[in-house]
Amino acid sequence: MKAERLARLFVIGLFLGLPLAILIARWLPPGSASEQTVEMHAKMAESGGWTPSDLTAEVGEPLHFRLTSDDVVHGFAIGQSDWPAVDVNPGEVTEATITFEKPGKYVFYCTRWCGPGHWRMRGVIEVSGRTAAEQEIEQPLYAVLGLDIDAPHLAAVIPLQRPSARRGASLGIPIPKMFQDPEYLRRHSPAETWSILRADTFTQELNDDQVWDLVALAWQNSTSSAALALGQQLYTQNCAACHGETGSGEGVMATSISPEAQPTAESGHDHRPPANFTDPEMMLGASPALLQGKIIRGGMGSGMPYWGPIFTEEQTWALVDYLWTFQFDLY
Repeated sequence: MKAERLARLFVIGLFLGLPLAILIARWLPPGSASEQTVEMHAKMAESGGWTPSDLTAEVGEPLHFRLTSDDVVHGFAIGQSDWPAVDVNPGEVTEATITFEKPGKYVFYCTRWCGPGHWRMRGVIEVSGRTAAEQEIEQPLYAVLGLDIDAPHLAAVIPLQRPSARRGASLGIPIPKMFQDPEYLRRHSPAETWSILRADTFTQELNDDQVWDLVALAWQNSTSSAALALGQQLYTQNCAACHGETGSGEGVMATSISPEAQPTAESGHDHRPPANFTDPEMMLGASPALLQGKIIRGGMGSGMPYWGPIFTEEQTWALVDYLWTFQFDLY
């Protein structure tokens, strides 16, 4: 009898408890039951940036954001993810949810030009997970090669006219196989490649600028129209404000990070102006690996932000490919 009575009480509890649980779940705000909810405020970097700026999350568990701005319009995005950026407007709440599939450190950042300290609008999400296998961290190519990306890398020789891949193709001269390998070209600067080609017997009938046209052709063959389009998009969104649409280093934000605008006492560095990608001496002496290193690590002393935790490897190489369009006529 006692066991039968307990069974009846259990069944009654199920009938009464299940609807009550459903009602409670409906009453609770989004994220209360199974999501971690973060109330985040954005201010220009000079006024504090993101609050909070350091977060934790678990693999497979949703992280819900309630974002608002306390001053101007900001953008919110998370690096190394396919999660779309959202605008964060003053006086409004923008809600968004992301679930991480892999553990690691993810950098969130501002995507809207909000002020001179825009690039300091960053924070970190530490994602942990016992079930996810740890991935081996691969070193970027510049580190594998032991390149000093802060050292001068000026070209010993530069062309008299802008090199053209089309003119190079019209010469009808097959390019040696090693110069058709993108991995080989990533390790060598255009100036180094020109010197090797210039010394080869098959270019003896060519003048110096024609050999430069072959270099442009090799660089064209190492990329694709899709990669150049992606690189242009990334450059326009993230680089043009400082480096300029034409790559000359005269973007609309360049003056705000000049030595006069940014005293050395602020960071201990001299805040050199943005790099001029139209300068052949500087660019043609740099290997793609070195340029990728600058993008990944940033340029100490120049105010160049680091993009390693934000761009994927595919994106960094696409951006490097696009930078060569400031030196070569490709396609």
